[in-house]
Amino acid sequence: MTVRTDPPDTSDTRRLVSVPEPVRRRLLPPMPADRGLSWIWTGVVALIAATLRLVNLRHPNQIIFDETYYADEGFSMLAHGVEWNLEEDTPKYVVHPPLGKWLIALGIRLSGFTGSEPVQEFHATGSFGWRISAVVAGVISVVLVTRIARRLFRSTLLGCTAGLLLALDGMHFVSSRVALLDIFLMLFIVAAFGCLVMDREASRRRWLQAMESGVDTTTGRPSLSLRTLPWWRLAAGIMAGCAAGVKWSAIWYIALFVVLIFLWEVGTRRAAGARRPWYDTLLDELGWIAAFCVLALLTYLATWTGWFLSDDGWYRHWRADQGLSEAPIIGALQNLWHYHWEAYQFHVGLTSEHTYQSWPWQWLLLGRPVAYYWNSDGPCGAASCAAEILLLGTPVLWWSFIPALLATLWYAISHRDWRAWTILGTSAAGILPWFLYQLDDRTMFYFYALPSVPFLVMAVTMTLGMVIGPREASPNRRFSGAIAAATYVAAVGLCFMYFYPIYTGQSIPYDEWYARMWLGQQWI
Repeated sequence: MTVRTDPPDTSDTRRLVSVPEPVRRRLLPPMPADRGLSWIWTGVVALIAATLRLVNLRHPNQIIFDETYYADEGFSMLAHGVEWNLEEDTPKYVVHPPLGKWLIALGIRLSGFTGSEPVQEFHATGSFGWRISAVVAGVISVVLVTRIARRLFRSTLLGCTAGLLLALDGMHFVSSRVALLDIFLMLFIVAAFGCLVMDREASRRRWLQAMESGVDTTTGRPSLSLRTLPWWRLAAGIMAGCAAGVKWSAIWYIALFVVLIFLWEVGTRRAAGARRPWYDTLLDELGWIAAFCVLALLTYLATWTGWFLSDDGWYRHWRADQGLSEAPIIGALQNLWHYHWEAYQFHVGLTSEHTYQSWPWQWLLLGRPVAYYWNSDGPCGAASCAAEILLLGTPVLWWSFIPALLATLWYAISHRDWRAWTILGTSAAGILPWFLYQLDDRTMFYFYALPSVPFLVMAVTMTLGMVIGPREASPNRRFSGAIAAATYVAAVGLCFMYFYPIYTGQSIPYDEWYARMWLGQQWI
């Protein structure tokens, strides 16, 4: 079984006459031939995502949920370069890195604010500005998932399906319309993953070209030049550093990416017939893996540029304030390390109860969504009204994640498929580590699962590819599979539209709102 549903493009393989066809396909399966058309379909998916997210973005025209932190911090950074307490006019202690707030600040600046306006004016008229960056991040992530899935599955149909499912997910949708950090974290994680997928293909293309030029890949290896350096891997390091510059939880993905780089390079050498793939990979790639990590670290430090350039940032001159020596550069790094230690202590000690807290085992079950906004004033045409913005994944989609993961696991074991194992790993990296914190009763929320959503969607998409069947299957088999897959996607879309009023804070009759509380008090 293969999940490719489009005819392959053979134009790139006609010149590869010196390498047997099975080896060529094992190293680098051909992409679909519809590259130009695929971008048109990608644009259609992006347009759907953007339209849904932009409609009535200003509503509610007020600070909701944790926008009280991040919108104000983004606004204050425009004037001060660091997070600032607007009420007390003093530096502000924060526990998340600054990049996500800088991106929120960019949207605020583009909407016309400079950070010097009265905060009351900002709160009264600035909701579009503090949310627009999240919209852009959400739409870009939909495009990335579409293109990554197309490349993974060698199918434009499945790629666009993955993008559309992500666009119609309630959690992704709501997160794309509020000034919180998680959508930016997810974006950079997906971008880093996409770069690594491209790096894997570039590496395999380099080995294939070496085989064509007569290199004995059982003992030899392709030479590197400026053109064939692993640029995509280095770009992935930058994206990974940006992810950490939004939230520290990116560290789990960075660790996974290091493992993926190594295992994928081992697989490349095995496919090329290398006699010692594990040893050769360690010998050849350890330095480049280190470069990936160093770039991630340097990029992360670069996200603190505003703090480094200021004298007002929290703990910026902590050593001097303690009467200790503060050498140039080193002293600033020591101060930043102290800041990180204090922030880490805050995170691990966060055990206070919260109405919307939840445990990781509840997330895929939609056991406890988060209410971002509530208003019962109406009007709605009824005696009792309700307007809510509820962070809730589209139920039809989310309740299919576990079956899809099981199907993906079966395919990974039965076919030894690297894509399936990768999807399982990337899905787990955003959820399983939080079980460790559950042992300490750490306060956690459903939106922590957002970085996993693109990969969970890919698991569903891969399962739909299995349902459609391989290209070699009978026309009746593929037709019935396509109908079943299309029915599922339509069901996700209808479910999304049903919950749309409580994703966007529309005022509706209370009875209609309550009818959408499928799990009763768990969702209230």
